[in-house]
Amino acid sequence: MLDGLPREDARRVLAATRRRRFGRREVLFHEGEPGDSLHLIDRGRVAVRMTTPLGEVATVNVHDAGEVVGELALLDTASRRTATVVALEPTETLSLHRDEFTELRRQHPSVDRFLVAILAAEVRRLSHLLVEALYVPVDLRVLRRLMHVAEMYAAGSPGPTEVPLTQEELATLAGTSRATVNRVLGEAEEQGALDVRRGRIVILDDALLRSRTN
Repeated sequence: MLDGLPREDARRVLAATRRRRFGRREVLFHEGEPGDSLHLIDRGRVAVRMTTPLGEVATVNVHDAGEVVGELALLDTASRRTATVVALEPTETLSLHRDEFTELRRQHPSVDRFLVAILAAEVRRLSHLLVEALYVPVDLRVLRRLMHVAEMYAAGSPGPTEVPLTQEELATLAGTSRATVNRVLGEAEEQGALDVRRGRIVILDDALLRSRTN
């Protein structure tokens, strides 16, 4: 996320951060609590979870190293967290507090490009998901969300890719029901593309599964 910044601005942003470490399943921040900092994910992966109007918990996104969570905290002093973010594995982040960022912006207005880049990326992501929700068949959405997360775990790992998502979590990522996910994964499993196991999905034939997402 810092790649688009001039080197000196990137250095200033990093110098203002504080390294934090989280164990597997440890919460970075909770939905509803005051927001005062963002997290640049340096190592590991996190899940973003929100409470639905029915009181259920839905996984709405998974972030990999190099991505950012909690960016709205830098904009509004009265903001509260709109989601809970949980580490899916041992995770390290670079935490940037709103006060430090405000001072950076005062001294070096060009670092605003950092925040603009984050917000622009999020708008693009949400626009893409909206188009998918409106116009892409649900079976295809399920497989695309699965492949999106699988790509995070496949990097540099030989052999089958294990995706640490339950069927319920994949259902909320794709905006559908668990029954639909069960059916879609069952069909892919019969074809030999994947193996559904307790608490995870193992990708056995990446090429075959990818061919079904086009």
